Amino acid sequence: MTQAEHLSQFLADVERRAFRQAMFAVQNEDAALDLVQDAMLKLAENYADRPADEWPMLFQRILQNAIRDHYRRSKVRSMWVSLLSALAPAKEADEEIDPLDTLQVEPASEALQPPDEQAERASLRRAIDECIAKLPLRQRQAFLLRYMEELDVAQTAAAMGCSEGSVKTHCSRACHTLAEWLRERGVGP
Repeated sequence: MTQAEHLSQFLADVERRAFRQAMFAVQNEDAALDLVQDAMLKLAENYADRPADEWPMLFQRILQNAIRDHYRRSKVRSMWVSLLSALAPAKEADEEIDPLDTLQVEPASEALQPPDEQAERASLRRAIDECIAKLPLRQRQAFLLRYMEELDVAQTAAAMGCSEGSVKTHCSRACHTLAEWLRERGVGP
């Protein structure tokens, strides 16, 4: 396999997890897709010649920086929008929603499960996703990198640009908070 084919395979493997991570961070599907695409392009343009074992850390660092930049830009943008909206009259948008855009397709393996198990898994997945989305940003980042991306503490600290102790603290707090929220919802012991 060529280096380009290895990079293509790496990006295909990381795409779904990266989107989910970005989606938790920015809470906007279009923005999350843009962030993941930009991170993939930067990795391909700037680091394709690096050894393949360095790509996961490089990609995570690029993605985390893109998420931070997104928050910085949105903060400045919201300041300008609020300033300009105070000066100009508001416009109403007549945007129709296509019902087909709201449908979600289940993976084939889940479609073979009994409907009650499908519903229970979907409910649990929604509850976990809601809980993760409510975590503070740094806790959410540490949790996703450690437990969904399966990075070790040192790699997570490098990706987040903080100390290993901070990663451990953020992960611990995130786990305790998630456990409490899930217990309140009747999930788990």
